[in-house]
Amino acid sequence: MGRKNIEEYSVGYSILKGIFGFWHNNVYYRKVIVLGRENINPEDHIIYAPNHQNALMDALAVLFTNKGQPIFLARADIFRKKFIASILYYFKMLPVYRIRDGFSTLKENDETFSKTIDVIRNRNGLVILPEGDHAGFRRLRQLKKGICRIAFQADEAEGFNLKIKIIPVGLEFTHYSRFRQVLTVVYGKPIDTSQYHDLYRESPEKALIELRNRLSSEMKKLMVHIDSQEDYEAIDELRTMINGRFSDNIRLPKLFRDRILIEKLNKLKSNIQSVYQRICSLSTQIKDKSKELNLDYRLLEKKKHPFLWLVAGMLGMILTLPLFIYGSIFNIIFIYLPDIKIRKMKDIQFQSTFRYGISLAIALVLLPLILILLLVSVSPWWLALLAFISLPLSGLFAWNYVLVFKRIAGGFRIWKYRREERKDYIDLKRNYEELRTLITQLT
Repeated sequence: MGRKNIEEYSVGYSILKGIFGFWHNNVYYRKVIVLGRENINPEDHIIYAPNHQNALMDALAVLFTNKGQPIFLARADIFRKKFIASILYYFKMLPVYRIRDGFSTLKENDETFSKTIDVIRNRNGLVILPEGDHAGFRRLRQLKKGICRIAFQADEAEGFNLKIKIIPVGLEFTHYSRFRQVLTVVYGKPIDTSQYHDLYRESPEKALIELRNRLSSEMKKLMVHIDSQEDYEAIDELRTMINGRFSDNIRLPKLFRDRILIEKLNKLKSNIQSVYQRICSLSTQIKDKSKELNLDYRLLEKKKHPFLWLVAGMLGMILTLPLFIYGSIFNIIFIYLPDIKIRKMKDIQFQSTFRYGISLAIALVLLPLILILLLVSVSPWWLALLAFISLPLSGLFAWNYVLVFKRIAGGFRIWKYRREERKDYIDLKRNYEELRTLITQLT
């Protein structure tokens, strides 16, 4: 599989996609919520347009929630080495050259454009990240015209018979770089580019602008979009304080709860500026003080932290400590080992990409070796198989063990603060209750 036949179905690619996708959807993320799949008609000529905030993980989010073998457009500089380029072509990626790559290289886009027509005609699905580059902010930036130009020119080359559909895609990560987070992918209703054909024939530039604006508007409906730059950090943190407990909710995902919250805050800012500023101020104060007192928002939500329950929880931790130690072997190898390399990265948006990639590479090498060693050294074979299966399961237990331990430790901490009547904790709790009251009044 190379550049010339990139649009053709590949059995080998399909097998790798299944393996990589399993690690992505079931191990790296604790939950992947997918909405709007009914908007994808495999008989349509489709271009997917996701927001771009988390480097390569944005592309993988579309790939591993899509049944087909879509083709991705990527920046050309990563194709410079022939060996790397051959791998990228195998993984169905095509280069896009920019002025920064050298003006003379722009003519290379003609060949890429020719292949995009083959891809669209073949109904593979073409994935273009219309913001151009990634940025770690929950905000949709100005879209590039390239995605609209490709759609129009590809349709024009086929006599305007393809009737290309652009599907806006909203991506939301509960945390950009942490392991075992929740990923939400929302496929929006397709935009039929044929609606703009008459305008394109009359004025291509106007058609490009109108389609781009329409796409931008539709994408914002499917993602968390915090327009305010001045109060961005306060609003972004507020989402976790108020809606954090709904991260795993499928019926009404946190993404849409966050959107409702932000919309109400925007209206409040226009109508009652003083209350809006108070909410943002409280959000910032609670964030800073919670960090200082080493308390998470789930602990602040609870009205009571019974001492006997905390003691019982700690006894449970002690009794299951051997299982935690056993499971930690798996986590140290596949989760914490990649962190040694990742912590040195300057672009933190690539941390998740490398954490996923390195952990997957280690798994592909070590897990088969571990299975073989167990089958050779342990008898009967089913006992060896059980031991092998126990590794990832105990690793998952160990991961949750740490989370529960932190909650119990935090409960003891709060119990201690209350007993000592610490003023900073009392102020924090009062501010938190005031914030929740103000938010409740909004809804």
